[in-house]
Amino acid sequence: MTKRTKLIATSLTGVVLLLVVLGTIGNGDTQEVRVETVDTRDITASVSASGKVQPNNKVDISADISGRVTRLAVKEGDSVVKGQFLLEIDPSQYQADVDRARASVASSQAQVSQARAAFRQSRSNLDRVLNLRDKNPALVSADQVEKLRTEMDVNRSLLEAAEYNVEQSEAGLRNSRSVFSKATIYAPMSGRVTKLNIRQGETAIMGTLNRDAATLLTIADMSMLETKIKVDETEISRVKVGDSAVINIDAFGDTSFAGVVTEISNSSVTKSLTGTTTTSQAVDYEVTIRLVGVPENTRPDFTTQARIITAHRRDALSIPIIALTVREHEPVGNGDKPLTIGGDGSSNSVQKRDVEGVFIVDEKNIVTFRPVRIGIAGQDYFEVIGGLRRGELIVAGPYQAIRELKDGMKVKVSDKKTSNSTK
Repeated sequence: MTKRTKLIATSLTGVVLLLVVLGTIGNGDTQEVRVETVDTRDITASVSASGKVQPNNKVDISADISGRVTRLAVKEGDSVVKGQFLLEIDPSQYQADVDRARASVASSQAQVSQARAAFRQSRSNLDRVLNLRDKNPALVSADQVEKLRTEMDVNRSLLEAAEYNVEQSEAGLRNSRSVFSKATIYAPMSGRVTKLNIRQGETAIMGTLNRDAATLLTIADMSMLETKIKVDETEISRVKVGDSAVINIDAFGDTSFAGVVTEISNSSVTKSLTGTTTTSQAVDYEVTIRLVGVPENTRPDFTTQARIITAHRRDALSIPIIALTVREHEPVGNGDKPLTIGGDGSSNSVQKRDVEGVFIVDEKNIVTFRPVRIGIAGQDYFEVIGGLRRGELIVAGPYQAIRELKDGMKVKVSDKKTSNSTK
């Protein structure tokens, strides 16, 4: 007993009560902990994220011309087949352009006829003079022959130009007919009209001007649905194409649906996270999951919660996630211990480093830190691939107590979970 304790022991009764309190404080090094037996379990590693239901194949339809919608044959929710009439934009202006182009073609063809007649006439004149010169050269001068030859060449060129004008006019007619045909819009695929942004009498604008504002309607193939989720860069390496997934759609309560990963983006989707003092970048990757067996009344943009199964272990030795902690410890395993090099070149002191491990509890409730190697992480447990044996007792909580534990400390067990494999 210390000198201070002896003095307190000889004091008044009230001081004796203080001694009891001090004795209690003196035992503060004894942590109250929960313990659990190391056991085997089935462990499933997964990656979770939220997304929205989207059709695998959809088409946003916009107009290639501007004009007032004069006919609208569908409404939102209608099923359509490929080639079905959807709507018409006022065709009067574009019909007039077709008529104008057709008249231009006719005019050009008439000019070709005139040019061809002129060319034939000039060629006949030249032939007649040449025959006359052959019979009596004194009657025809060289200048006269040259003039007629030049006239024929000019008419030939005019004929060629007129023929080119016909080709140009016909091209203009084809273009006018093409533009006119765009006044009538047909379904490019079979599916359901999932969005309708236009009403009869409203004006449609060209899709090249503003894609979002110009979208008239959307047709989606609702027979094949998917959800796109964003997975953090720290987890994306564990996800592979073909991984199975469990999907919950908020609209259907607690019902779960199957899914399979079909695509993982190569480029990241970066977004800014603005805090009180700094702005950082969160790097995510988009993962596409195809949905299987979802109800027919599933609609686009339904909110989903997806859990991708990245790995599964049967009867794996495991520890609670909360039990794993980090301590400074001498390197163990494979015999290669890092050494501190002295000034004289000697190497005799062992370096310590931070390692992951758990606290083992012996029969006297004394804890000892032991490094462990872990594998996959389930929802509540880590797979153990080295450092522990089945049946050993470890500290499994609470978190604050594990943080304060040190080798050799005595603990008070408040709750003990015995071996009971979770299948």
